[in-house]
Amino acid sequence: MRTRALVARAAAEVFAECGFAGASVTKITQRAGLTLGAMYFHFENKEALAREIVRSQPDRVTPPHESRGLQHAIDITLTWAHQLLDDPFLLAGARLVMEQDLFIGPEENSHQQWTEVMAQDLALAQKEREVRANVDVNAVARLVVNACTGAQMHAHLESGRRDLPQRVTEMWNVLLPTIATPSALNRMRLDESRGKSA
Repeated sequence: MRTRALVARAAAEVFAECGFAGASVTKITQRAGLTLGAMYFHFENKEALAREIVRSQPDRVTPPHESRGLQHAIDITLTWAHQLLDDPFLLAGARLVMEQDLFIGPEENSHQQWTEVMAQDLALAQKEREVRANVDVNAVARLVVNACTGAQMHAHLESGRRDLPQRVTEMWNVLLPTIATPSALNRMRLDESRGKSA
């Protein structure tokens, strides 16, 4: 398990730096300080490594505060935005987003995974009357994921991602008044502590 984790972390670092096309199993094993045999014992190929990294993305994002429904959807995105700044697995996911067709099917790519996470939270929020009854939660989930993906790309180009948390907060400030019920809107918190561990 330790070797598998070492290979996965090295792969995440190399994918984050070089993208999928620019990464090689040789670069990955050199980064891990392991032999090719050790890597192939755990992963069939570079594609399998990339799939594992993409599939692990949602599990890596755990908000620092307990929440549910609409607040949890907010907290997930804010936590992702803060963690992305220095987590090699999330950085790899951000870099691999445009190359996913090379190693993973559209039914399980990162967009689908994150959309399901958002849709679950928003559906619960709607059931608990935090989200307006006429809101299409699946459409909003896709919109949030698209907006976060775009914010990540632009933040990478313009600020080295340093302002990504502020961009995500701005997205919610615009979106919340259109989807949240008035009582829920007053309860939602967007401060830095919702996504940043102390």
